[in-house]
Amino acid sequence: MKPFPWRARLRAGLRGGVAVYVRAGSRTAVHALCRPILPRRTPVPPADLKLRAAVRADDAGAVRAALAGGAGPEHRDEHGRTPLLIASAEDRVAAAAALVAAGADPNARDDREDTPWLVTGVTGSVAMMRVLLTAVPAPDVTLTNRFGGTSLIPAAERGHADYVRAVLRATDIDVDHVNRLGWTALLEAVILGGGGPAHQEVVELLISAGAAPHLPDRDGVTPLRHARRRGLDEIAGLLAAVR
Repeated sequence: MKPFPWRARLRAGLRGGVAVYVRAGSRTAVHALCRPILPRRTPVPPADLKLRAAVRADDAGAVRAALAGGAGPEHRDEHGRTPLLIASAEDRVAAAAALVAAGADPNARDDREDTPWLVTGVTGSVAMMRVLLTAVPAPDVTLTNRFGGTSLIPAAERGHADYVRAVLRATDIDVDHVNRLGWTALLEAVILGGGGPAHQEVVELLISAGAAPHLPDRDGVTPLRHARRRGLDEIAGLLAAVR
């Protein structure tokens, strides 16, 4: 086989995602670049960058100014998050109120299946929940996260008693919704909660709202049995008292 002239230069192009070259001035005839060719990111418009900064600063005036300057209230970051979702996740209540007034969608999903409404169950922010309840369109309380849970379930897990109380009063959220793990909010509070005063209050709130105290998980284990197994005596007492 006749060798390549060592000063030859050839671009062979892309072959199955691999760029092949013959480099001038090198005794190595072929150089393969095995890095995949990635699409270029579209530059973020300056107005949208200003809006993101205003949201993180919780500056309602700057949010309104950025929107007036052409920022998109539904533009997405690299994770698919809208400005309102970022505001909700970071509990930037003033910024969220300005976005809601501009028509931002509380049900817009990111690439993790979260929405501005759903993440309020994680943060436990009652103030954010109340802001989002004024949105048009209204929050869809039946939407679920990647685990198949409504906002009530992570709130119960984390012991966000004030949020649980507020969301049960303000919405018709399903207190016995079952997520992909086979758990209701009550089961999640018992299985994953710490059993302290906050989780005891959550359990009381859920029972008072009509949660089925004897509804078992996929293995047939009830909240009461879980509580006893975990040594959560106070919660077990609350559950045992329900007839």
